[in-house]
Amino acid sequence: MAVILVVDDEIGIRELLSEILSDEGYGVLLAENASAARSAMTQHPDLVLLDIWMPDNDGVSLLKEWNATGQLNVPVIMMSGHATLDTAVEATKFGAVDFLEKPIALSRLISSVKEALAKSPREPKIGTAARPQYNRAEPAPIRSQAPIPAAPAPLQSQDKSGSASSSQLLDQVDFCAPLREARDQFERIYFLNLLKRENNSITRVASFAGLERTHLYRKLKQLGIEVGKIGKAKE
Repeated sequence: MAVILVVDDEIGIRELLSEILSDEGYGVLLAENASAARSAMTQHPDLVLLDIWMPDNDGVSLLKEWNATGQLNVPVIMMSGHATLDTAVEATKFGAVDFLEKPIALSRLISSVKEALAKSPREPKIGTAARPQYNRAEPAPIRSQAPIPAAPAPLQSQDKSGSASSSQLLDQVDFCAPLREARDQFERIYFLNLLKRENNSITRVASFAGLERTHLYRKLKQLGIEVGKIGKAKE
């Protein structure tokens, strides 16, 4: 199993990428800045997703440092929402194999990672050293024949806060489904219930869920929840 190091100063992006990559069966290491990335490189990841704009040291400078010191022995994919074409070209000159523009499309991310790992001469494997930031994807259970509901059933009884009870919500999750599908069902129910509880306030939902607004919008879109049809967000 290949191990991927994600270097980004935004916690929401780190968590989102970690979740996606873990679902794809990869091991994940997380670093919030250049200093943490240097330490994580000692755990010998098979690929690095490196953000360009970071507070302590930008990604291109870190890439140059690794290249100059002979540490650039794994493929590096650069990421940014503000970089210019010149920056992308510069990163390529110093060893980057690809450049992903934020917000990163899921299909683009997965294909870029697969292509980079396929071209890497290094044999992906997990080391034996302890990895406190390593997240191993759980094996998917055997798919059942029971159909998976496309959307949660209407909520009936509610608790005093106006939200459905936890047992009711869990009853709407198919625990015989593969992990990703069951998790998507739970997250869809979670956000629908949270949006209802917070009167469709995107700001309050993002704050409660611990996500940045842009990541929340992306997550809702991924789950098929159209905010505009739920109701205008009240800030």
